[in-house]
This record gives sequence, C-alpha cells and structure tokens, in this order.
Amino acid sequence: MEVWPGTAYPLGATYDGAGTNFALFSEVAESVELCLFDDDDVETRLPLTERNAFVWHAFLPRISPGQRYGFRVYGPYEPEQGVRCDPSKLLLDPYAKAIEGEVDWSPASFSYDFDDHDKRNTEDSAPHAMKSVVTNPYFDWQEDRPPRHPYHETVIYEAHVRGLTMTHPGVPEEIRGTYAAIAHPVIIDHLTSLGITAIELMPVHQFVQDSHLVDRGLSNYWGYNTIGFFAPHNAYGSTGQTGEQVLEFKAMVRELHRADIEVILDVVYNHTAEGNHLGPTLAFRGIDNQSYYRIVDDEPQHYYDTTGTGNTLLMRNPHVLQLIMDSLRYWVTEMHVDGFRFDLAASLARQFHEVDRLSAFFDLVQQDPVVSQVKLIAEPWDVGPGGYQVGNFPPRWTEWNGKYRDIMRDFWRGEPRQLGEFANRLSGSSDLYESDGRAPYASINFVTAHDGFTLRDLVSYNDKQNDANGEDGNDGESHNRSWNSGAEGETDDPDVLSLRRRQQRNVLTTLLLSQGVPMLLHGDELGRTQRGNNNAYCQDNELAWVDWSHVDEELLDFTSRVVALRAAHPVFRRRLFFTGDTDSFGVPDIAWLRPDGEPMAGDDWGTASVRALGVFLNGQAITGPGPRGEQVEDESFLLLLNPGGEAMDFTLPDGQLGNSWTPVLDTADVAATPDVAAAVAVTGGAAAGANDPESIRQVAGDTRTVIAHSTVLLRRG
Repeated sequence: MEVWPGTAYPLGATYDGAGTNFALFSEVAESVELCLFDDDDVETRLPLTERNAFVWHAFLPRISPGQRYGFRVYGPYEPEQGVRCDPSKLLLDPYAKAIEGEVDWSPASFSYDFDDHDKRNTEDSAPHAMKSVVTNPYFDWQEDRPPRHPYHETVIYEAHVRGLTMTHPGVPEEIRGTYAAIAHPVIIDHLTSLGITAIELMPVHQFVQDSHLVDRGLSNYWGYNTIGFFAPHNAYGSTGQTGEQVLEFKAMVRELHRADIEVILDVVYNHTAEGNHLGPTLAFRGIDNQSYYRIVDDEPQHYYDTTGTGNTLLMRNPHVLQLIMDSLRYWVTEMHVDGFRFDLAASLARQFHEVDRLSAFFDLVQQDPVVSQVKLIAEPWDVGPGGYQVGNFPPRWTEWNGKYRDIMRDFWRGEPRQLGEFANRLSGSSDLYESDGRAPYASINFVTAHDGFTLRDLVSYNDKQNDANGEDGNDGESHNRSWNSGAEGETDDPDVLSLRRRQQRNVLTTLLLSQGVPMLLHGDELGRTQRGNNNAYCQDNELAWVDWSHVDEELLDFTSRVVALRAAHPVFRRRLFFTGDTDSFGVPDIAWLRPDGEPMAGDDWGTASVRALGVFLNGQAITGPGPRGEQVEDESFLLLLNPGGEAMDFTLPDGQLGNSWTPVLDTADVAATPDVAAAVAVTGGAAAGANDPESIRQVAGDTRTVIAHSTVLLRRG
C-alpha cells in the first residue's frame, strides 16, 4: 500500500478527496501502527514512521470515507510507573469522527489477567474492539443558519434522543430512538407548539455500555461514559455506523434550525469510559496514559478521581486541552451545534487539585473566536473537594442553578425556609451572578432534570423507588425535597390527584415566570412518570421513555400557554437585574408584598415559616433598551403565591402599583381562567376571555382569595 509522509495536523483521520491523512499524538510511544480493516475484518498494519512533536502521521492515497481503522501503540507497560502501552490492544482514534460497533467486554480488552492482576493479558483485542471510521466532511447544509436566540429569550428543553421518541406513534417505528426521529415533523411540531427555542440533548458523543450493567440486562441509558469526543453515538443512527450517523446528525441539526430551534449538547469532557486502573484499554490509556489522565502522585498505578467514574482527564496537559477545544470547535463549525452544557464542569477547572475559575481551560474558551460565541452552560459541581461552585464560573458562562432547584422544591412542598432566598431565586439570583458582571440569564433555572424525579413524581413520591436498578435502593438521591401530596405513589384519591395537578402547574408557572433561563425536562409537560425512580440512568425501556400514549393534555396546554405568556412579555425575561429604582411615576421595578398588601419589611424576610407572598413586576420600568436599541416597555403584573395548606386572602395593593387588576392565570382553576388564552397576544387594554373582563376585574384594596397550594397572576388594568 502506498504511504506518504502526511502532516502532523490536523489530528485524527482527515479525508481531502484524494486520500486520508492520519495523525495520532503519543509522547510515550516508541512506535505506532495504523491498522486498517476490510469488510471481512482482515487487518493490515502500517508502521507510522513520521513523527513531529510527538505526533505520528501518514497520508494514504485512495483511502476514502467508510474505511475502518485503529492504532497499536508500542512502548513501556509499567502500571506502577503510570505507563500502560499495550500493542495487543487495538485503540480508538481520540479524534475519530465516527465509530463502529460497541465494546463486548471480552477479557481481551483488558491488559491484565482477571485472576491475577499482576499478570499481563496479551490477547489481541481487535476482534472485540470498536473501530474508528474515516468520514466524509462534505454535506449539503442548504444555507443553514443557526438561530442564535439571545439567552433572555431562550427556553431550554432537556431531552434524550431515545427517550423522547421511542413510543411516539407519529414517528415511523424503524427510526424511533434516532437522530432522524428527533428531526421528524411530529417531534419538531411538539417543540415549536410548546414554545421551545433550544433542545439540550443528553450525551450524543460516542459512549460505552458499562459491563456491570450489561451483565444485569441493563444499559448506560443516559450516556455519561464517553469514549469518542468527535463521534456522534452510533446507536442513535438509523442508517448505519460507518459514517452514516454523522450525516444523520447533521440533517437533524439542519431541520431543527429550520424550525428556529437551537441544538445544545450535554458534553462529558471530565472523564472517559476507560474507568479506573482495572478498566479496559480502549484508547487513551494505551495511547499515553500519563498525558491524558490524572494519576495519583505517590501511587501512579491509580487514578485521581473527582468524577465518581474512576478517572479524570488531566486538565493541565496541553494535549488534553487541545483535544477538548478541537472537539468543541468541530461540533460548532462542522456539526453546526449552538452550545454546550458541560457535565461536572468543576472538574474542568481543576488544573491541580483545587477548582480554579482562572484555569487554562477557561482562558482558552474565553479567547477562542468560535467556542466563546456559543451558549456555554456549566453543571457547576463535581464530587471532589470543594466541588460545589454554583455562582463561581467566569463571565460568558451560564450555570445550572442548583440553588434555584432546591428552594423552589422546598417552597412548594411547604418546607420552612426564609423567603429571602426564594425572592433571590425568583428574581434572577443577583446574589450569585451580579458581582462579576453577569446578568439574570446566567442562571439556568430548573426544578427537574434527567437526574432525579420527573415533575409528576416530584409531587407524587416522598421516597425514591429504584428497585428496578438492581442496587437494593442504594443508588440515587435520598433527599429529594419532594412531597407526595398526601399519598405515596399511584392513587385514585381525587383530592390528592387534584392537588398533584395543581402542584405541577405551580412549579411550571414559577419556573417560567422567574428571571433567568427556564429549562424543562422532556415529558414534564405531558405528565411523564418514572414510577418513583429518581435515577433511571440504566433504564433504556418504558420506565424512562416518554409515554406518548398517556398525555396529560390539560397540563400540556397549560405549559404551552405559560411559555407563550413569557415570550409575549419582556417583564418576565429581563436582560438586567432589578435595581429597586422607580419609574417616572414613582413605582419601583419590583415590589415584594405581604398578603395584606403592605411591602415586605425586614422582620418579614427573616422568618423561616412558610409564608404567602405577592410580587409586583413593573413592565414600564424594564431597565435598558431592547436588543435593537428600542426602549422596552411592557404591561405590569402581580404574582400571588400561596404554598401553604390553607386558603389565603390577599389585599390588592394600593393605587400606586395599580388601580385595577385582571386575572391572567390561576393554577387552582384552569378552566375558569379567562385570560390564559388571550394574554399571550394582548399588550394593553382588557383581554378577551371566557367571561366578561369587567365582571372579573378587581380594584386596589379588593380581596383576592388564593386557595391552598396555588398561584394567581393578575395583569394591571
């Protein structure tokens, strides 16, 4: 076979129309072989004799897309010194754009003998290994233009490729659970009718099924076990695994963009699927163990683990940083994605042991002309010391606000908490984000996510029900801040069911009307249940999938209306924090009210007892101009919140805040709410509704009864 020298960059396999350049970094290698596989799995080994700056490379004319390949790296195998080269193991290309197959967990994939860990296992892993694939970089994007919604106009929908689409009757059975299914019109129509502007896909980087789950008949459903940072997960492709998955992913992005929906990827750059020192040799471990992984200083055979998965990538190594940045740029420039949510992002800030917001990774992101311009969302914690870092990420970053989740759950379950923190979270968490120049949209607000109860289960269970996971109920969070509304799990009690429906509407209303960026969990708008399982990471089945045959139509309709209400009124999605300043009429931009209509005072904030609360939002005092320089004004609203178990009478505030008030939303009586349908389009004047507005409008000083566990929204005028 003809072999040319090629070039050391770009890394990976790069097809240029005439052939393919292969380049692999390994500082520890003494020699490297490129291994090509034909359709019968016959292997051809080609020594890479060219090396520049620890990159081994060659160009092969006439090697085209679809070619399967891997590497064998020769060098020292001394685990006690932290080096683990093993040429008997076929290794994936860290820069592979597509990967075929899956790990079958043969003993051949491990470099040691199961019965004697000190004994080498030199069995060839190639018959059992995943193969890297050369891909075609050309694709007809048809003038694709990413939507680029501003953060303050964004509504995120966290979804799983399989979970969202596996049971939808409108999706052809042969493509369910794939990228093509996400791109199907019925799924896109659901997202657009709901008002979603960005879908956040749970991991779609190539990942590995854990052996201990496979042995129990389960799987790594969530996918937080990456082995390929450039390759879309092959099992989510409907047409093939030798590059077809790349084209299908691109087509999915193109169709979502046509519907004005951004695509955000949940990415896992903190660790890989090779696990701890007893894990398989699949790629990084055999290529250059010391360069890619953090090892324990005085025990180099072990890995320093801040992720709970067995290993952590070495974030101070320039080649690791290059891998991550190259991957991020690839997904933006070649795959056209619009942002990233970084799993366990605190680990990415650990150059050494402590979490450092000034670490090299954040410096690289800050100055990168591509990556710095897309949405960057941190899961701001890991499992290492000092790992909880909510509010501490740099400017340009947004964060999953775990404090928002916790206080909203506590508020609606009636847990005694001081109202001051609730007010901070509802108004955008300025205590967390304002001091470093960030805005309310730095807070990604959520109450439920993939990890934990669904919304329906949050109001239906006090305790997790994780027996299906086969871990004797020891997995999953035990402190869920949930409340079963009076009965544990499934029930026929009409009062309990009514309360649960109301509580779901309360949570959704609060989430969607809070300042910041709301994130919905897929299926919450439909009433999805996991039957109390709060850790469905291994359940690739009906337990975790969205059940499209049992849709709570009333909840879906309510959710879409509140999303539309948010979209129609800038006062619910301000670009800047509240200041307390008054407008030209002496009315503040926000006012916090007691049920008697009087302003909250110091002593009112200090109590830990559950209290009802009123919030006035001044639509005529939205700080700053709009995105095109226009002055933004809106209607003003009064939000009345009663998380307690008894009805509460609210006195509507005096005429300074408003002379008359019209109901817009009532979570206790959806059918009787006259303005929900019309409020999304009305900007001034009385709204049309099921009833005569004059008969339901109330004036300052009137009493409005808010029943137990409910929310009322009134519009001024």
